[in-house]
Amino acid sequence: MITTEPLQWGLRRDVTPCFGARLVQEGKRLHYLGDRAGLYGTFSAMQLRALDRSFPAFIRQMEAALRSGELDPHKAHALRREKDGLICEADTRGSCGYVYVSVYPAPPPA
Repeated sequence: MITTEPLQWGLRRDVTPCFGARLVQEGKRLHYLGDRAGLYGTFSAMQLRALDRSFPAFIRQMEAALRSGELDPHKAHALRREKDGLICEADTRGSCGYVYVSVYPAPPPA
């Protein structure tokens, strides 16, 4: 029996809800392509608003990490940022042209 899993963009995380995307790297700039992204699980309306507000800032932070060398297109290295109750994880996976991203809600404080 052959089974297939649905395509999931971004870094694969066992966290739901999760937003995943594969960004295209051009030099030190990143380009978001809507057909290379998806929502997995159900975000609340408040979480979706936070994602809309935070995602452009996360992209700017990833571009800054590319400029500083913290994020390297030739080496896999995870980057983690937090904003507006969301966690963004990014990694090039050494792909020389893509940055894989997952954004999900931060766990509530203990």
